[in-house]
Amino acid sequence: MITNRFILFALVTLLSTAASWADMVFTANLTPGQEVTAPLFTMSGGGSRPQSFGTAMFTLNTSMTQLTMTVTVTNIDVTGSQTPSDTNDNLVAAHIHGGAGPGSNAGVVWGFFGTPDNDNNPDQFMLTPFATGVGGTITSIWDAPEGNSGQTLTSQLNNLLNGLCYINFHTMQNGGGEIRGQIVPEPSTVILLGAGLVTAAAVWKRRRAGL
Repeated sequence: MITNRFILFALVTLLSTAASWADMVFTANLTPGQEVTAPLFTMSGGGSRPQSFGTAMFTLNTSMTQLTMTVTVTNIDVTGSQTPSDTNDNLVAAHIHGGAGPGSNAGVVWGFFGTPDNDNNPDQFMLTPFATGVGGTITSIWDAPEGNSGQTLTSQLNNLLNGLCYINFHTMQNGGGEIRGQIVPEPSTVILLGAGLVTAAAVWKRRRAGL
């Protein structure tokens, strides 16, 4: 039987042996359909506007102290001036939330645009708007000391490794979220975690047997 003590032991084992691993890669596909409340796509002056979407890649370093992020969003005005006649698509906030699976909401654990802004120790946020069109690319790093309302990267590792964190972009029209993407491990990361858990289980068994 898997107990809470074993889960904690396994996580500690994974952390203590992480230096010998490769970086772990996670991805997210951001779509309107993943929002719990369906977003609207109308222009402030009337009429419809294109639906937004995005992709994101995350890399967790071997010591599990930094989560590097690159996310590209399309049809969201990231500067407020890409669609000057329409304010509904203006980006107002972007965060990582945890822990919740698809179809459920959770609180902000790390904000990197707008409020709350937890990218501050140090601030590594960089926004590159599209040269043409609406949208842009954001890069940043969630560092271990950073987090919202007492949360940190370390406290969210279990949620992250189990696919229970998501990234959310909020616009003027859709303050609750316009596009969302569940952050999931790449297959190579899943295999790596599986090998680590097997190791943890073997060590746990030996300890229980007093060997």
